[in-house]
Amino acid sequence: MRPEPAKASSAEAGYLGGQVLIAMPSMQDPRFAKSVICLCAHSSEGAMGIVLNRPLEGMSFDELLAQLGLKPVPPQRRIRLCQGGPVDGGRGFVLHTLDWSNDQSLRVTEDLGLTASVDILSAIAGGGGPRQGILALGYAGWGPGQLEDEIQANAWLSVPPDEGLLFGEDGDRKWFQAMAKLKVDPLLLSGAAGHA
Repeated sequence: MRPEPAKASSAEAGYLGGQVLIAMPSMQDPRFAKSVICLCAHSSEGAMGIVLNRPLEGMSFDELLAQLGLKPVPPQRRIRLCQGGPVDGGRGFVLHTLDWSNDQSLRVTEDLGLTASVDILSAIAGGGGPRQGILALGYAGWGPGQLEDEIQANAWLSVPPDEGLLFGEDGDRKWFQAMAKLKVDPLLLSGAAGHA
């Protein structure tokens, strides 16, 4: 799914755009076990998000800039790189605070944007750009109704985002930090869905 401009009414209609998804302890898919995902777009057409807690191994921000032919290298500023999900792994997305944007930026929330153009990388390398950001290669995507079905089957929980969850460095602990926002012990959660 290609990110589309967020509709202001999506939250009112029961969609979770802008929320953080937390994989339940019972998540069987190894690509998403203990994952924390910022849901960037969610509508009747599907959903798109960025996995926040899978650091990108084997490439630094400096190496990426050199590969793309962007200057300056070394940069005046750097951002963290992560594996954003299993879809379109060669494509980069910067999840960032909305104190910087361009005409290609998707507004995720009042304070959060997603940009897939190299302009943002040049701005960051030059010492400017958004106050906070992470660069994700790839994304997580769901077709129409798929995420809703997974939530109904008890695969995901959701919490409001905060900058620590979105941009914090501690990838290994981020799942526990997200669970702590719910004030729930993950060891006490059941993977069985309940129905009244």
